[in-house]
Amino acid sequence: MPWPSRKRDKGAAADKKEPDAKIAKTEEEESDKEEEEKSTKPPAGGSKSGWKNWKKTKESDSGGEESKIKYCHWLLKSEPESRLEKGVDVKFSIDDLKAQPNQTTCWDGVRNYQARNFLRSMKLGQQAFFYHSNCKEPGIVGIVKIVKEAYADHTQFDQKDPHYDSTSRKENPKWSMVDVQFVRMTKRFIPLSEIKAHYLAHKEDGGPLKNMMLFTRQRLSIQPLTQEEFDFILGLEEEKPH
Repeated sequence: MPWPSRKRDKGAAADKKEPDAKIAKTEEEESDKEEEEKSTKPPAGGSKSGWKNWKKTKESDSGGEESKIKYCHWLLKSEPESRLEKGVDVKFSIDDLKAQPNQTTCWDGVRNYQARNFLRSMKLGQQAFFYHSNCKEPGIVGIVKIVKEAYADHTQFDQKDPHYDSTSRKENPKWSMVDVQFVRMTKRFIPLSEIKAHYLAHKEDGGPLKNMMLFTRQRLSIQPLTQEEFDFILGLEEEKPH
């Protein structure tokens, strides 16, 4: 039985709680030939509560040289509220993931070349935040892990699927997906508004969220995170919401 379509926002809609966000290009606008073949290297991540722990980590680093930034964690957006796309409900919440056999499913339906390239960069065992997007209160609700690395996304060949792509060929598929498995819920819901407050502060003081793609490329439904970004946000679940 095929997995349900993964409800990727085809041009990940700007979150409703982010009305002042600069509107980025839609995924359709970005899918030109140059972008298709480009291997994208996102900007570095760069930290007030979790900032103290981040400072300690940096001070304990050996040597004074800056190591090359590596993206080893991810943020995956999915829509928890019903929305029809070509007659198909593209809703998929973290509760829907937990209801899947072995709490595992494929992450299909990504139709942006940069997001696809990020999918192809994912490694077995890497963890990602599950982010509820395009809803009344967007934010991080849980953690998943990659249990199968990138392979051809079957929905690109299914004419009944809203993510069907008539230009993709089975001998050379355009689009990829990975399999993810539920790890746990975060200890509390971490709303976009709270993350944004830290991001704005970090832009001023050089904290780990200063270049976070959730705000610099907010329409991407697949986003990489540095270890520093991931650790800082994970630390927020231990704090009382502001």
